[in-house]
Amino acid sequence: MKPLKRFYNLLELDKKDVYQLFFYAIFSGLVSLSLPLGIQAITNFIQSGRASVSWIVLIVLVVFGVALVGILSLMQLRITENLQQKIFVRSSFEFAVRLPKIKFEEYYNSYPPELANRFFDTLTIQKGTSKLLLDFSGALLQIVFGIILLSLYHNYFIIFGFLLIILLYFIFKFSYNPGLQSSLMESKYKYKVAAWLQELARNNFSFRNQLHHNYALEKNDHITTDYLKYREKHFTVIKSQFTQLIIFKIIITASLLSIGGYLVLSQEMNMGQFVAAEIIILLVINSVEKIIIGLETFYDVLTSIEKIGLVTDMSLEEDFPIEYDNCYNSISLDAEHISFKFPDSKIKILDDISLVINQSERIYIDGENGSGKTTLTRILSGLIQPSSGALFINDDTFKKINLNQYRAQISSIVYGETPFEGTVLENLSFNDSSITEENIRWALEGVQLTDFIKSLPQGLETPLFPEGKQLSSSNAQKIILARSIITKPQILFYEDPTDTMDEKVANEIIDFLTSDKHKWTIIVSSKNPYWKTKCNRHIKLQKGKIILDSKI
Repeated sequence: MKPLKRFYNLLELDKKDVYQLFFYAIFSGLVSLSLPLGIQAITNFIQSGRASVSWIVLIVLVVFGVALVGILSLMQLRITENLQQKIFVRSSFEFAVRLPKIKFEEYYNSYPPELANRFFDTLTIQKGTSKLLLDFSGALLQIVFGIILLSLYHNYFIIFGFLLIILLYFIFKFSYNPGLQSSLMESKYKYKVAAWLQELARNNFSFRNQLHHNYALEKNDHITTDYLKYREKHFTVIKSQFTQLIIFKIIITASLLSIGGYLVLSQEMNMGQFVAAEIIILLVINSVEKIIIGLETFYDVLTSIEKIGLVTDMSLEEDFPIEYDNCYNSISLDAEHISFKFPDSKIKILDDISLVINQSERIYIDGENGSGKTTLTRILSGLIQPSSGALFINDDTFKKINLNQYRAQISSIVYGETPFEGTVLENLSFNDSSITEENIRWALEGVQLTDFIKSLPQGLETPLFPEGKQLSSSNAQKIILARSIITKPQILFYEDPTDTMDEKVANEIIDFLTSDKHKWTIIVSSKNPYWKTKCNRHIKLQKGKIILDSKI
């Protein structure tokens, strides 16, 4: 979709507000251009040396017109403020809805936090759209009405109108594509700079070494140089547009003053008409200048819409009804000839995998790095879909079942998962009202977190930093573990769930999770060999194939 089309679609969502804004702009433009007519009449009265009631009435009307234009501008500001608020709210929810639901393939070769940074373009769209709607609508209408009004004074002024239209057409025609492309490239490197600074902040310990710090500065210099290169290209386009405007203003001002003076001397116009015409001409030229200068804002808005569009265009998982019943008393999984490869790779990470998993099994998935353990676990948990083959859940094909319903009855811990910014309670329950205090206490005791929670200043209401930065790695992992069991799900999918804990504590938690008291299925891949001793089935992968599937 082209940027202009995206911009049109954005305005289409609030077309009533936009129409109202244009209505006020038209009314304001008509009032503004009626002022020169009033000034013309006042000038004629002054020239004739007459002071009358009509003269006073005209002054009152002109002043009233100025006040009315101000009131209309204030009303326009209110509408554009409403638009800015709507754009922000709509964009924030668009990102909040999409980021967790974007397909795995779409995220491939992308860094999700960097994609989330695109939200900041919303601020440019807010301010830019407001400016464009206010300035462009008023300026365009003033140009149109001004040309019509000038043509009533004399036919010579029609030439001025044609020259103006031709100027705007050629400026836009020859500068639109270079201006937009250079703006897009400038934005690309702006985000690269932001992404690199984000990496420096995320890995600040790694760059404290002076040699490493020098590398950070060198890379920043390289990226910033590229940004400046495209920024300069964009400025060249803007400078070219403004240069054309200056030349136009010189020619038009000289021509119109000459023509106006000639018409007054030849008595084809009186002095009042000449003054009014010059005021209209100044208004029109200022409106043209406002449009030309505003083209930079126009490019910024289109660029921002395009950058956000790269996120909103990403394919989402199939949308399933939110309302569902907990219809699974037990869950069996049946994988038939499943294969998986990454979008840009010919190598299969999984190759013709077939297996059946029954309720309450404890399965330990083993294999060397790159054997496909993580990929298999994530396919079985519904996080990613296989490239080929089929997954059946209770005899329903995976593609047809309600994914929300399935995920509500399983829990998974992916490698590197950390707490999010929020309270401990929010990290455990996601504010799910169906989770009881009894379940919370049970989960905390099971992962040996009770004493730690009691030691916190606000207990469960203690706020956590992103990634649980103020927690030890083991306590952060225990919170994730407690979260995974708090709803007593049917299946637990684990990737190295205890790798940051002391061996004794980790083994005790494994004993709790694998106890016969719990009827859930466990599918785990871990470097901790104790998991294998507590599982009743061992699956070993090698180069994407199952080479061992045996009961323990």
